[in-house]
Amino acid sequence: MTRAGRLLASALLVAAASACATSGRSAVPPGTTQPDKFLFDRGTTELNERHWLTAREFFKQVTETYTQSPFRPDAKLAIGDTYLGENTAEALVLGINEFQEFLAFYPTHTRADYAQYKLGMAHFGQMRAPERDQTETRAAIRDFENFLPRYANSSLLPEVKARLREARDRLSDSEYLVGRFYFRINWYPGAIDRLAAILKADPAFTRRDGVYFYLGESLIKQKREAEALPYFEKLIDEFQESEHLEETRKRITGLKTQAQVKPAS
Repeated sequence: MTRAGRLLASALLVAAASACATSGRSAVPPGTTQPDKFLFDRGTTELNERHWLTAREFFKQVTETYTQSPFRPDAKLAIGDTYLGENTAEALVLGINEFQEFLAFYPTHTRADYAQYKLGMAHFGQMRAPERDQTETRAAIRDFENFLPRYANSSLLPEVKARLREARDRLSDSEYLVGRFYFRINWYPGAIDRLAAILKADPAFTRRDGVYFYLGESLIKQKREAEALPYFEKLIDEFQESEHLEETRKRITGLKTQAQVKPAS
């Protein structure tokens, strides 16, 4: 079974156990004129106080009992928020399911942008270190990228762009580690291919100064000095601060001097 499959199975067991623990509780006082609003308000209070399980109970009563309630879509989103609040691997999987269902049930709802954003955040919360599997990083990138054309006027757009940049950086960091490893074991063709691919896939990579440097160095090792020079110059032009600046300036000076030396005829 895959990691995602194990998480889903575990998440379903957690959800079933939570449902059994709370199913017998009646939260609506007799004579309440708007029981759906009462439940939603109670859930919101508990959510704001970070009482995730209790809040979820109130919101689920809204979604499961009052299927025609105007509060049902917001309650559905809030259930997802309780899972993201718990921030366990199992809870995040359940949160993904809630936001996906919301988008399927309410694709034109005024808060569909929020659901799409939170869907990306549920994957974002599961991103692993650069040296580990990047499946969740790719999923976060996919969901954030889907947000951009669909909700171009959303107030959430700046936040989505910021998180998208972080996710892309994580994926590019993963590729960069491989390229730098190839450089260090002297497999320069592999380093060139991997590092050049980063610049093609993610030209705005935040830490591309290292990519420029090791790509230039790899090209020099392959006797491709003319191709190396533009990458060193890009590093100087685009970065005022970098651990590679001093060495890069030396490389540029050396390459330009070498280019000016003409062999004797």
